[in-house]
Amino acid sequence: MKPANYRGERIDIGGRCLRVVRAGPATGEAPLIVCEHGAFGCATDWAVVQDKLAQKGLRSLAYDRAGLGHSDPGPEPRDGRAINDDLEALLDRLGEHGPVLLAGHSMGGLMVRLFALERERRPIRGLVLVDAVTPAILDVPGGAEAVRSFGGLLEVVSRGARFGLMVPVSLVSSNLIGLPSLAAAEKRRIHGSAPHARGASAEVTQWPATSKLAGALDLPAELPVAVVTAGAKTIRAPIRAAQEAPAKQSRFGYLEHVAPATHANLLGPRHADAVVRGVDHVLKAATLR
Repeated sequence: MKPANYRGERIDIGGRCLRVVRAGPATGEAPLIVCEHGAFGCATDWAVVQDKLAQKGLRSLAYDRAGLGHSDPGPEPRDGRAINDDLEALLDRLGEHGPVLLAGHSMGGLMVRLFALERERRPIRGLVLVDAVTPAILDVPGGAEAVRSFGGLLEVVSRGARFGLMVPVSLVSSNLIGLPSLAAAEKRRIHGSAPHARGASAEVTQWPATSKLAGALDLPAELPVAVVTAGAKTIRAPIRAAQEAPAKQSRFGYLEHVAPATHANLLGPRHADAVVRGVDHVLKAATLR
């Protein structure tokens, strides 16, 4: 039975289902925009951005990765390659064989980078990295330690969520983005879910492995890359430099720093236009290649 406030549809990718939220026209000449959420996130995070893209006549797809949100668990380890295998299967099942533009928020940046490097049979028009993680962040002083600490925290959260401890926490933590009411209610329910916490923990445990895969090669210089970051440009200078690098290494790079934004609300109503501008840049640059 469909849960209350459930958005989208569940698609069978071979004995298990992933939840997908599609927006915009059913067909079109522009590439499909595929939206990857961050750690402990879900498709709901992209609700505002998807609405803005639809208003411009652009098609987009956001989905819950295996074990998160309304998606079934997948085989472990849940590293970036396994995640991208799921995305490849999902796109095939949906009949989406044309070009795609990949947008990744936070840890989703690793996933879209790896997809662009390894999925050569599918035309990739470019990347939009939204306050995204890059492989180089693990080399920043304190970066690897921060990832390990985050992984440890999610293990604790996963254990506590089995006893309902995330339900009250979700009342505060679930809508830092600033989602509209229906999406906010959905995100709150997901954040309080024990299966969601387990799925998020499984992914973050594999963060170093995913980072190694995604950093094995440089992105092609001809691939358009837009980088949109949150917070003042001078804050966390080494991390900011690592985030900017993919755009600076691209012949068709684009950078935008949204100083008033936070890591979460960069996807929300106040600042999502910056993400849309990144998409616009990549779409235009893709026609020049």
